[in-house]
This record gives sequence, C-alpha cells and structure tokens, in this order.
Amino acid sequence: MRLLAVCQVDRPGGPEIGLLRLLRRLEARGWDIAITSPGEADTPLADAGYPWEALEVGGLAHGAGARAVASWPRARRLSREADITYLNGTVAGRLLPALRGHATALHVHDIVDRVPRHWHGADLVLADSKAVGGRLDPLDVNIIGCPVELDPPAVPAPWPSREDGGGPVVGFVGRLIPRKGALDLVKAAPAIRAARPDVRVVIVGDDPYEDEESEYAVAVRASADVHHVGRVAEAAGILGQLDVLVLPSRQEPFGTVVAEAMAAGTPVVATRVDGLPELVTDGVTGALVEPGDTAALAVAVLRVLADRAAMGAAAREAAERFGADVYAERVEELLLELLPGERSEMRRRGLHDGAAT
Repeated sequence: MRLLAVCQVDRPGGPEIGLLRLLRRLEARGWDIAITSPGEADTPLADAGYPWEALEVGGLAHGAGARAVASWPRARRLSREADITYLNGTVAGRLLPALRGHATALHVHDIVDRVPRHWHGADLVLADSKAVGGRLDPLDVNIIGCPVELDPPAVPAPWPSREDGGGPVVGFVGRLIPRKGALDLVKAAPAIRAARPDVRVVIVGDDPYEDEESEYAVAVRASADVHHVGRVAEAAGILGQLDVLVLPSRQEPFGTVVAEAMAAGTPVVATRVDGLPELVTDGVTGALVEPGDTAALAVAVLRVLADRAAMGAAAREAAERFGADVYAERVEELLLELLPGERSEMRRRGLHDGAAT
C-alpha cells in the first residue's frame, strides 16, 4: 500500500506530530510512505525519514489559495504514484478538486466556520474530536481523536531545581498565543501561591510560527509570578514532572498536550471548551473551568493538587484510549476501506505477500 501524506506547513505542530506517529506505525505494517510539505529540502518534515517532495498548498493569508491551484498538476502527478493521498489539514484540502479519481482522505484538525464545497470530494473525512466533527455537517465524518505516545522517553525538567528541594510544579505547555490562554495561568499564579507558597508555576513554550515575539508572549514572559522557559522539542517527556498541567484555552479542537499529560499520570485543569471536555472528566481526571475565569482556575488547581495521586492514576487509565498503536489500527481500517475490494480484504487478513502490498 502506498500513501502520500500532504502537509500544509514545514515546522511540525500538533497535527504534523500526530501524522508522523501514524506514519511510523503504518510503515511498520507494510505501507510505503511518501510525504510533501511546502518548503525546502532542509526543513524538519523533509528530514522525517520518508521520500519527500515540495508541494505548495498556500497559507492562511488572503489570496494564498492561488498557490495551491498552481500546484494542482504536481499534486495530480504525485497522487498517481500513491494508492491514497492523505491531506493533513484544511489548507491541504485545497488540493481536492485536482484529485478527483484518486482515493483521498481529508483530516480536519480545526474548529471551522463553514464547510467548503470541494471538501465533499474527499473519500474519507477524519476529525480530531466531536467538537470538530460537529462543525462539518453534512459531511460523513469519522471521529478518531489524536495519537499519544503512552510511554515517551523522559526529558530533564527545563526549569531549574528548587534550592529547598521540592514542592509541587504546576505548568502550562504550549504556544504563547491568546487562544491557548497561558496568560490566564499567569494571572492566577498569585492566588495559587497565596494558598500554597510551596507551589512553583512554570510556563513552557513560545510562538514558533511568528517571526517576532507577539505582545501576548511578551506579557507572559514579563511576569515575576511564573518561571518561563522556551519551547522544549520533546515536550511529552516533561509532562510527568508536572503535578498539574493547566490548559486554559479559549478554543481547543482536541488538546493533545492534555492527553499526553494524562498518559504521564498528570491530572489536568482545562477549560470547558470544544474538545477538552471529551478528554478531561471533571473531578475524576482533573477539573474543568470556564474560559477566562482566573479565580476559578486558581481554585481548580488547588483542588486538583489536593487529590493529585488519585486523579493522576485515573488520568493515566483514561489516556489508554488515546494510545498511538490503537489510533493507527483505527485509522488503517478506515484507509483500507478506500482500496479496491480484493486488496483491502487481503491486507485486512494480514497477508503481506507481494499481491497484498
């Protein structure tokens, strides 16, 4: 089986990291993988270990879609060499009009306001959460979640050790943009520390998609109430060193960092928006609060800290359903449905001879 994965960016974010986790497992199951992204050959996705070609799909700026139209002939050529073309993101979906007659999967990672007409041309539509899928009517949508490595390699904590030897660590991990809400944790930090002076509040991340630091990121970094460190490449490996992960997002299609924290046995305080309530069970694996309510955020953090052991164990158990191996099995079954009947059935039965691959 040959799969062409089309990425809409060169620097891996959550959707691309999830895609790479899927591709590694499909490759182990006998799939031949090729990948495209818009940039040059020395970008991270080009170095992911798969045959790579540049393919421009345009960005989000006004008029950027014209670049995708110019790429249609190249996209058709590349897709002819694949059994399935996997369009990883809504921007990559701009190629769908060029791929009629080719088996296509469109993976939607975002909360969208409308469904473009050309999305109806996808043979398979995947969505990260019910919140995402609920915006895709009338498409036939498969809710698949996002893949999580249940036991990632541990990474040393990027924050310095305390001189007094300990105390709980409460942290945010992610991009420093308004949608992610890191500044709400900054504002809640004084109340948290007033009740628990032994707590350290850390902010891990930056905004890798901006050429210049935004005013929002500057405000987060300027606070004396938190310890800020920059982006950590393998962030999943530090989540087990937090006592509570806080994600106070205003919008969150899924929340991969939440699932990763839960897999590490770390309970979560998150906002009651979009896909987050699908992950966090209030009072069991963490706590949910309304977005923007920093007083409630502080109270929730203290409540979860008080029951951290039980909630952490429940979080770890709940996270099993997000495991990348289970995810890959689920997605592969859906992809196989796109293939001609005989090949699909042979592959499903695990016959790895030449006729099956």
